[in-house]
Amino acid sequence: MNTPENSRAPRAKREKPEPAAITQDQVLRVFADNPTKVLAYRQLSRRLGVTTKGQREEIFAHIKVLRKNGLITLLQNDEYRLADTDAVAAALMPSSAKKLTKKGDSPIAPPRNRSVQAEFGQDPIVHRRRSAGFDYVDGDDRPERAPSNTVIGTVDLATPNFAFVVPEGTGEHDDIRVFTDQLKFALQGDVVRVRLRSGSRDGRPMGDVVEVLKRVRPEIVGRIQIQGTLGFVKPDNRKVYFDVFVPPHLLHESRNGDKVLVRINEFPEDSSRQPVGEVIRNFGAAGGNEAEINAIMAEFGLPFEFPSEVEEESEGISEVIEQDEIARRRDFRAITTFTIDPADAKDFDDALSIQKLENGHWEIGVHIADVTHYVRPGTELEREGKHRATSVYLVDRVIPMLPERLSNGLCSLRPHEDKLTFSAVFELDENGKLYESWFGKTIIHSDRRFSYEEAQERIESKEGEYAEEINLMNDMAHKLCALRFKQGAITFETQEVKFRLDEHGKPLGVYVKERKDAHKMIEEFMLLANRKVAEFVFNLKKTKPRFTMVYRTHDAPEPERLQTFALFAQKFGYKLKLENPKKISTELNNLSSEVMGKPEQNVLQGLAIRTMSKAIYTTEPLGHFGLAFDHYSHFTSPIRRYPDMMAHRLLEHYLLGGKNVAVEPVEEECKHSSAREKLAANAERASIKFKQVEFMADEIGNTFKGVVSGLTERGMYIEIEENKCEGMVRISDIPGDEYELDKDNYRIVGRRNKRIIQFGDEMMVVVKSANLLDRTIDFELVDDRPDHVKKREADERKQRNSEPRGYRDHSSGGKGGSKGGFKGNKRR
Repeated sequence: MNTPENSRAPRAKREKPEPAAITQDQVLRVFADNPTKVLAYRQLSRRLGVTTKGQREEIFAHIKVLRKNGLITLLQNDEYRLADTDAVAAALMPSSAKKLTKKGDSPIAPPRNRSVQAEFGQDPIVHRRRSAGFDYVDGDDRPERAPSNTVIGTVDLATPNFAFVVPEGTGEHDDIRVFTDQLKFALQGDVVRVRLRSGSRDGRPMGDVVEVLKRVRPEIVGRIQIQGTLGFVKPDNRKVYFDVFVPPHLLHESRNGDKVLVRINEFPEDSSRQPVGEVIRNFGAAGGNEAEINAIMAEFGLPFEFPSEVEEESEGISEVIEQDEIARRRDFRAITTFTIDPADAKDFDDALSIQKLENGHWEIGVHIADVTHYVRPGTELEREGKHRATSVYLVDRVIPMLPERLSNGLCSLRPHEDKLTFSAVFELDENGKLYESWFGKTIIHSDRRFSYEEAQERIESKEGEYAEEINLMNDMAHKLCALRFKQGAITFETQEVKFRLDEHGKPLGVYVKERKDAHKMIEEFMLLANRKVAEFVFNLKKTKPRFTMVYRTHDAPEPERLQTFALFAQKFGYKLKLENPKKISTELNNLSSEVMGKPEQNVLQGLAIRTMSKAIYTTEPLGHFGLAFDHYSHFTSPIRRYPDMMAHRLLEHYLLGGKNVAVEPVEEECKHSSAREKLAANAERASIKFKQVEFMADEIGNTFKGVVSGLTERGMYIEIEENKCEGMVRISDIPGDEYELDKDNYRIVGRRNKRIIQFGDEMMVVVKSANLLDRTIDFELVDDRPDHVKKREADERKQRNSEPRGYRDHSSGGKGGSKGGFKGNKRR
């Protein structure tokens, strides 16, 4: 005992007061104050000032009761959202107020944006961002900074959590990382002003959007959820980081679960609110073929029909070819000519002719539909074609660049009809050596329409109509191809997935399109024409500025990306020598040969292609690295590509002695065409993914052989060998151990057994689920272990998953922790 006389005795420790208990009303009040937000356990703890284990246990107990009573909804892991605002208002009302409230009245005014059901997932507006030790969640609570340097740039959405803003100008700034809660609801392609922050993340500057200068397309495609009289649209595009609120009078008879196109009319300043929109197009119940394909078209801004004035203009074009027009052209109608196209094609924009010359050489004509004869500058057809810039080939339909009257009629090189063409004519010997080239307007009469399969039969059997001509041209094509590769062309090719569909668009089969000699023969002569047209225009003027032309260019890969790919390939035992830039293509081709037929072939070839730069249209004659051409253009597909129409016009202009054309307007059209081409490719991929998921939905429970094609912290992607459908095996579902991602070595590793799984590994998988709405496929690995072992592991996993995740003791360094806890810590 301490006394004044014994002042030197140690003081007794003062008892700390027991922290106040956390009540159920306090927990519910946090949700009521944040009706549209997703709140994780840690956020609840922070807001309620939790400091002890006992308080944490109280929160979990209250959460269980609130869930049971339908007041909050579990979304995923330990994340919850308000489920019923009216019920919550009643639950929080003081007893005295409840007595005074009339039946049907709402004691607390419901918030403008009501919560969404669990299937909508996490509210993507709210994202924690780490900076200088602060954790701003609510947006408005962030202290204002004094104005500092700002940058104007274009938004490039990366994930639901952050975007990059690509600065305008000369590259003075690197791309700026902006977290989505600081984007002011900017979308892909929007132009914004960004205020730079101090510091960086992953070596990139960071910033906040202070102003959206231009919204490119404030329209979103998604599935609508109706709650009472209110609607919320969950975007199909996973990079779109917010849902759209639709008030009752703007739903326009949409029903719960419909796939819709919504136009955003109001972008709030407060990031805790949701944008407000109006349904402007309803595609029908989500999951149906027409609804989903039409939704893909709308998502990528693809047109559904041609304007009436464009159709009328196309219908008004005469089919009659005037004699004076024929007189101005070189006549090939008496020369053997045929087309080779896919069996289901209707727009034949190229034909080949062949005749033997007196000197023993062969004249090969590459005849291209003369689209610009019919589509004149200043017309509605021209304006529409320029805007669309390309035809789009979805799985079950084509969205043409030009109306059917032109694409499948007037311009299509149908057999047994006189057709106007723009031709590249070559004198070659049987070894493929080129002697002369000629370019000009022509008229042809196709003798035969071949499908690729029919032409391949002639090549393999050496028999049938025009078999001699086809085999001669095929031999020449082989020689041209060999010369290309000798000069440094790259052999890597992407595999094209095709579907067999029934009359309703349902996939009956998925297969990889095989490129045989018939395909390669046509390709080689088209490459020859494109290259020689580009070289011809480039060489018309020997001094700068050269004549303006549309080139298709492909830069050499960036050294850093090549080195990264080389390190990846080295993990599989392949060594790339990249010291000599002139031998890069040789090294890549050698790798392509080495991996042929091996499990890692598709993975390595796919990554090699992604390592390459993207081909674009430009007026700069920069060459084509992948094809090993100094000059290359697109001349051979004007029915479906606007840059080919541009090349036709420029070539004709120069052939007629015209002066050089101004660069700027042509370059702008090149940029537009490149952007539209990228959009079309993304739409095509989306339609393929949807059909793959639809096909796999009928394969639930079936077993397939696949290879590991991707690895993330959440799981590993498996690509089925026979049909190239790709799905995920979640890391937490891999049997036998708990696995972690080893990002630096492109693999996942078991914690206890140290089993390594990496890219290209062969796996047997069972189809677990196929979600048409999310366009995802889930697999599980075939598990051949005894049933009692699998049951024991399942029980252990179930027990771990039932434990509260927010306060598990990790002091042991994670050895005894569950995978869920590991992922929970990582998810910050």
